[in-house]
Amino acid sequence: MAASPKLPAFDPVDPLGLDDLLEPEDLAVRDTVRNWAADRVLPYVADWYEKGELPGIRELARELGSIGALGMSLEGYGCAGASAVQYGLACLELEAADSGIRSLVSVQGSLAMYAIHRFGSEEQKQAWLPRMAAGEVIGCFGLTEPDHGSDPADMRTHAKRDGGGDWVLNGRKMWITNGSVAGVAVVWARTEEGIRGFVVPTDSAGFSAPEIKHKWSLRASVTSELVLDDVRLPADAVLPEVTGLRGPLSCLSHARYGIVWGSMGAARSSFETALEYAKSREQFGRAIGGFQLTQAKLADMAVELHKGILLAHHLGRRMDAGRLRPEQVSFGKLNNVREAIDICRTARTILGANGISLEYPVMRHATNLESVLTYEGTVEMHQLVLGKALTGLDAFR
Repeated sequence: MAASPKLPAFDPVDPLGLDDLLEPEDLAVRDTVRNWAADRVLPYVADWYEKGELPGIRELARELGSIGALGMSLEGYGCAGASAVQYGLACLELEAADSGIRSLVSVQGSLAMYAIHRFGSEEQKQAWLPRMAAGEVIGCFGLTEPDHGSDPADMRTHAKRDGGGDWVLNGRKMWITNGSVAGVAVVWARTEEGIRGFVVPTDSAGFSAPEIKHKWSLRASVTSELVLDDVRLPADAVLPEVTGLRGPLSCLSHARYGIVWGSMGAARSSFETALEYAKSREQFGRAIGGFQLTQAKLADMAVELHKGILLAHHLGRRMDAGRLRPEQVSFGKLNNVREAIDICRTARTILGANGISLEYPVMRHATNLESVLTYEGTVEMHQLVLGKALTGLDAFR
């Protein structure tokens, strides 16, 4: 009788052996981003968060460009042309450091650059994408308005042609990541032809982007209002390849995919913090990790964390194969962000009162994820997306 093969050792960090799903190139991307975040974000982010600032954001953007993290899954124009799985792994590692850093990368690549790459003219692509991929120009994406978040079809920002063919834009956008530091904004506005996207240099007369302060979430991130007051643009500033909500919604779907992965980074950081704490913290004469209730929490956290990572892997493979539907992205965002918040909250209970200290990342991740839960589609909107897909009945209105 042949001897049974020797089983690999159980790895608490990778209990399902999910690294077996990755190619050497995937691991190289993951490790590059992980090492960058460990060097350039983790030593400083608690201080940034406490002060509510992201100093040196332009330098960070250039560094992210140098490791190929900006517009990572796009082809050409200086972009890395990475796979969807590799882009997802990068998002996970960035959000394990902080959601604000992952948001910087998501908005740059999956919203602003993606819109220009997919819907822009060749002139627009050549003018902006190489510099954005290098981190020389930061971009933002103006869709949400003060009174119109989940219902962008009712936006008030509008663009009209003047007699000479130029466009004149008026309106306001709200909760815009990168807005105050952006060199270019992709702004969606109502026109006589329907909703159109515009490439707006932020030094245009009439454009301003005051930063939003006094946030309790995403504090190490630049969040802004965009104000457009008779902003005059040439006729060729419009994105020529799309009209209607299909344009911005396809960009959002691409960004949501990154969130499916990124949220698991915040969850992983919180879980690993709780695990190490449980093994070293002693009460009643022994490590709290030796108590049944603590082990039950850790086991449940590990199950949901690695189920979420496995789901992200599956969606990434489907995206790489050209088979990923928007409803499936909603499935992933709905599940993974909810589970990530629960993991952070459970991790905080294991740390006890110490869990609210910035000495540990858990509360920072938990408060950041409250924003991630809402942006790029609320829980309720993704429930309705899935509800419509399941029943064939539209319940949005």
